[in-house]
Amino acid sequence: MVRYVCSSCFYTYDPDEGIPDMGIEPGTPFEDLPEDWICPACGLPKSEFRKYEE
Repeated sequence: MVRYVCSSCFYTYDPDEGIPDMGIEPGTPFEDLPEDWICPACGLPKSEFRKYEE
């Protein structure tokens, strides 16, 4: 399973879950998030997320 973790606050984006509250449907790959997307927890840009695989 691939997830993406914020390098500052460790918020984890799980593509299988998406973020329905923000209009990001389940199944949305991280790569398909808008380039100006920011961490919903701390506001860091998408570029500060790191790939995490279990």
